[in-house]
Amino acid sequence: MMATVAIQAQTADFDFNEVIYTPEQTTFQLFAPADAKRVVVEWGKMPAPNGKMRRMTPKRQTTKMTLGKGGIWQAVVKGDLIGCHYRFVVDGRETPGVFAKAVGVNGQEGFILNLDDTDPEGWAADKRPEVKSPADLVIYEMHHRDFSIDPSSGITPAHRGKYLALTEPRAIEHLKTLGVNAIHILPSYDYGSVDETRLDQPQYNWGYDPVNYNVPEGSYSTNPYDPSCRIREFKQMVQALHRAGIRVILDVVYNHTYDIEHSNFQRTYPDYYYRGERGEVRGERNALSPQTADYSLTSYLSPLTSYSNGSGCGNETASEQPMMRRFMIESVKYWINEYHIDGFRFDLMGVHDIETMNAIRQAVDEIDPSIFIYGEGWSAGACALPAERLATKAHIPQMPRIAAFSDELRDALRGPFSDDTKGAFLAGLAGEEESLKAGIAGMIAHPQVDYSQVNYADEPWALQPTQMISYVSCHDDMCLTDRLRASIPGIQTDELIRLDLLAQTAVMLSQGVPFMLAGEEMLRDKKGVHNSFESPDSVNHLDWDNLKRYPQVFEYYKRLIAMRKNHPAFRLGDAEQVRRHLEFFVAPKGVVTYHLGNHAGGDAWADIIVILNSNREPTKVDILEEPYTIVCRDGVIDERGLGQVCAEQVEVPAQSAMVLVR
Repeated sequence: MMATVAIQAQTADFDFNEVIYTPEQTTFQLFAPADAKRVVVEWGKMPAPNGKMRRMTPKRQTTKMTLGKGGIWQAVVKGDLIGCHYRFVVDGRETPGVFAKAVGVNGQEGFILNLDDTDPEGWAADKRPEVKSPADLVIYEMHHRDFSIDPSSGITPAHRGKYLALTEPRAIEHLKTLGVNAIHILPSYDYGSVDETRLDQPQYNWGYDPVNYNVPEGSYSTNPYDPSCRIREFKQMVQALHRAGIRVILDVVYNHTYDIEHSNFQRTYPDYYYRGERGEVRGERNALSPQTADYSLTSYLSPLTSYSNGSGCGNETASEQPMMRRFMIESVKYWINEYHIDGFRFDLMGVHDIETMNAIRQAVDEIDPSIFIYGEGWSAGACALPAERLATKAHIPQMPRIAAFSDELRDALRGPFSDDTKGAFLAGLAGEEESLKAGIAGMIAHPQVDYSQVNYADEPWALQPTQMISYVSCHDDMCLTDRLRASIPGIQTDELIRLDLLAQTAVMLSQGVPFMLAGEEMLRDKKGVHNSFESPDSVNHLDWDNLKRYPQVFEYYKRLIAMRKNHPAFRLGDAEQVRRHLEFFVAPKGVVTYHLGNHAGGDAWADIIVILNSNREPTKVDILEEPYTIVCRDGVIDERGLGQVCAEQVEVPAQSAMVLVR
């Protein structure tokens, strides 16, 4: 059993402001073991970055820290320390702390700067693009390097694979024309698997290996040796996207660290931030001890005898610990306040506890309730916390206004995650229609959805449709085109395109929050690689020339997104409204048909019928015998109309969607 750890209540009020700078003095603060034998801060000036510097100059000064209230060690250094590097040393363990806000190359040491000096011109006037409901979002998941590294991107060579790529007109115009209004950037904090001193050599990683959680990654900046450069350029990126009306969502990975031995958590406070098997608490120190005269009774942690691995990465953090919870809350708030971030995607959210996720939601609401929070509603292994306490998909009803990915809809469309060769609805296989209906409704309770036939869920897990992320592919697992090739042997390009467009129609016209992987609008592939987290650019890059090869794909995506944005019936955002207006029709095998009636959501269209046909032949489908205008048929969308129909049946072309409106 994991022993209960008693930490003073005051520590929960510590905001992890480890370095407080003024021109007159700098205050260093650190949450570290109360029984540490020696805690110091080492600081000093470094020569100007020259592209080779990796460690702090040996000419540094050392200041002893003393233990204060709530287990916080503190030291005050007089004088102006601007431009100094620093590191804490806790019983011989070197660390920049757990909440460094600026670091040198590879994040080995912290750096003291005035964050106001990193603000681009006009930063104070930067505004979050307005979004009335999460249902209005169309999320585009992007890796910085994937998006712009290829010469075909047209991005300035010095900016390819960098934050600044997203400030260039070529990138902004592409995103605006496509119509997405939220960019989900893969982990962009300082991570460990790319050596920032060797950027002239091939290196690639998704970034799910955190080192410094609150500093932008240096390899995406134009100069990782300049601690202010990565901060300024990240802000320039956010500012450019905001000016284009596009929100920025940050992928956060609080559930594990790169490793344990070298993590800043472990080097600062061993075994506090992790879960595992723990021995008995070692006892208490009396408040009258000379070292802790102002420090009341505190229990001390026993070392972990083993580490839990719910993340699948060798460790899992303990979000339920007061100071880990506080760290997560303060980190999210910091990204919002300093970098104007508009949302957060929590990696393996199912490793965290429900109480922590709700506390984060509450803290964010105090800043801006429109900031969107969602995550993976699962873990990658068994966690050392009871299942009923974990923020998994099944517990989304206990986490109001937090969303999770719907693997039900994803796998109903393309096939199970566990086997790349198995298809589902897109492959023309019957049996997934009920799961697809559940996803279209937003995984809420709906009288026409039989959850006993839904994959992975025997009951609705969303209270509101905005708690479901609707998607068919993301960075993790095969991209859509590769999955279609793997699950439909011998598939030709024309069939692949038809099924690609059909899949995204189901995603974009569902009642959940739609989400797409960058490059799908270019018919992206990753050479069939299932897990490309460290594959080279030749696998991960976007080939922008595909826009010329397959112009019909981008055009369909653009018009599909526009149709969702133009018509509130597709984004009702409220479960009662969905149940009132969304009706499923009886349909042949391999077909899902639904109706949005009575000017749903105040829509100008009185009635909408959406038909998804996965069969390899044209299929006749029963509809209402009313005069309808066809606005989507056989891979073409035109809201002005593609023809008229007034009959009890309509023939839907093979492997395509049809949308009729009145």
